[in-house]
Amino acid sequence: MAIESLVEEFSLTELDRKAIDTTRVLAADAVEKVGNGHPGTAMSLAPAAYLIFQKHLRHDPKDPNWIGRDRFVLSPGHTSLTLYLQLFLSGYGLEMEDIEALRTWGAKTPGHPEYGHTAGVEITTGPLGQGLASAVGFAYSQRRMRGLLDPAAEAGTSPFDHTVYVIASDGDLQEGVTSEASSLAGHQELGNLVVIYDDNKISIENDTDIAFTEDVLGRYDSYGWHTQRVDWTVTGEYVEDMHALDAAIRAAKAETSRPSMIALRTIIGWPSPTKQNTGGIHGSKLGGEEVAGLKNVLGFDPEQSFHIDEEVLAHAREVVTRGAALHESWNETFEAWKRANPEEAALLERLQAGELPEGWTEKIPTFEPGSTMATRAASGKVINAIADELPELWGGSADLAGSNNTTIATAKSFAPERRSTDSWDASPYGRVLHFGIREHAAASIVNGIVLSSPTRAFSGTFLIFSDYQRPAIRLAALMGIPSIFVWTHDSIGLGEDGPTHQPVEQLASLRIIPNFDVVRPADANEVAYAWRGMLELTDTPSGIVLSRQNLPIYDRSAPGFRGAEGTLKGGYILAEAVREGAETTPDVILLATGSEVELAVEAREALAAKNIAARIVSLPSFEWFAKQDAAYREEVLPAAITARVSVEAGVAQGWRELVGAAGEIISLDHFGASADYKKLYSEFGITTDAVVAAAEKVVK
Repeated sequence: MAIESLVEEFSLTELDRKAIDTTRVLAADAVEKVGNGHPGTAMSLAPAAYLIFQKHLRHDPKDPNWIGRDRFVLSPGHTSLTLYLQLFLSGYGLEMEDIEALRTWGAKTPGHPEYGHTAGVEITTGPLGQGLASAVGFAYSQRRMRGLLDPAAEAGTSPFDHTVYVIASDGDLQEGVTSEASSLAGHQELGNLVVIYDDNKISIENDTDIAFTEDVLGRYDSYGWHTQRVDWTVTGEYVEDMHALDAAIRAAKAETSRPSMIALRTIIGWPSPTKQNTGGIHGSKLGGEEVAGLKNVLGFDPEQSFHIDEEVLAHAREVVTRGAALHESWNETFEAWKRANPEEAALLERLQAGELPEGWTEKIPTFEPGSTMATRAASGKVINAIADELPELWGGSADLAGSNNTTIATAKSFAPERRSTDSWDASPYGRVLHFGIREHAAASIVNGIVLSSPTRAFSGTFLIFSDYQRPAIRLAALMGIPSIFVWTHDSIGLGEDGPTHQPVEQLASLRIIPNFDVVRPADANEVAYAWRGMLELTDTPSGIVLSRQNLPIYDRSAPGFRGAEGTLKGGYILAEAVREGAETTPDVILLATGSEVELAVEAREALAAKNIAARIVSLPSFEWFAKQDAAYREEVLPAAITARVSVEAGVAQGWRELVGAAGEIISLDHFGASADYKKLYSEFGITTDAVVAAAEKVVK
């Protein structure tokens, strides 16, 4: 059973046609006024976008966050007017003055759609491919929410069933991330995903034949998608056959076992008199003469700009009434579900409030000192310890489950049951994700999951491959969504794999992303608090960076040592300076993260034998530490103590601010090598002896 559309049967009135043509003219007007932008696609996609918003998309413009709504993703964010004009027509709060203010300071209509900035925008899109790739995550989350809350309902009957609509461009389909994500979508049999591919064969460099000639639908057939073609040029003339497109959308919605792609052949910029079907209309204003010609062709007054007939706007905004009626009908189903499922209803209420369950932190394990454990192993133990308390937590790895320790042992894999293997028991409602070797898509899909549901998702890979994920990480930070990235094999400590796999610059490069938290814990108990800190944050994405090699679990009861709860502040006094058995003002401060904290601890003991009292500051998260008040930061790093040494197996960038002009930085400002990790640390001078020597130097 397919999910219902806004209207039962297709029809297109003269007012509908007038509304479509009005959006074409408004797109030209808006770009002409600001002097830059992308009018062409907004003009030629006006019929498709109107059809989706007016006839198919289940939405309530007066409640953009309604959980039962369909989702719409405009993947080619440069054609933001395609979305803004439908939000304007549909009554989401955008008015004509907002269209006039396109791409200007403070406008609700920025150059690319921004999540959280404009009502009705589900995701920030700009880098091509990210929208479609994250839309696959939208489809993942719909199925997970259904499995979490209403698994027994027949298809199409649950209040948590909805369709994810996407408009994608040639550029989106050329980007590699969409290949990865689309492959996964076909594998997952995501029947709630409907993509309209704007096959206009034009990009900035004009005719796409210069670089893009593949059989797109053939490729998507091979991915396991349901594919259709609607060609508005097939008659030899350009005829916008809306009935054919409507029929294709309905056929796509009826196909519930495969994602669907509709290749829609359009002419970019139609019906601009001389610039249609050229790269010139893709990313530039039309020019006054061409705009006037467009208006003449469509029967509009060339002397009028930013005009819409009141009758046309009133007709378009009737979608508010239709949407409200669908919402009301959905409410009846939802209330019946709540009565029949009180426990699940309570869970949903908690999730929508963004709250964690009372007492959940009691399930976080405490690791006993006196032994060693890789922080990646500790992370896996934390995930499994809290999994039953947090059913909203799910995730997995890019084919590195055993290395990343991202598997919830008691859970099934998220995949159609027939995808089960000897190693993995699959269920469409599972919670263990398998991304395959698709790091790009893994990050984008996690973003989509977090954006479109109140669940918390994570992906795992090696830290070195965070480079593949950077566009999605940056977008998560820009949107302020709590995606979680698990990165293991954090340094040259991975040893024999060599420099191709040994991250050197990754920590520093990730730390410079605004609104992104990097957490590199030093032992198992810091890992436990790191997970607590990440899960308690709801407006910031996080990356936890974990070791391959075993690290000591510190005895927090030893003289001068402090509890691991300081992890939540990003930086804390792990071990205070001690002289003659009593804590004292430090002669030197040793700062370190992750694996290298062990070197600082050993150096503290060696320095004590030389009558140099050293304080150790563990800095698992620069970002969390920076958020603390000045008094706390002064307590940990007193300005009066300028003798400081930092040690981290990565580039020095970012440490000078913490150690000051008089401090010493022990770092790795070149690539690694292939050898046992202990040999590498020794050869590259990242050792206890090096820390001791640097400390003696700065003290003198």
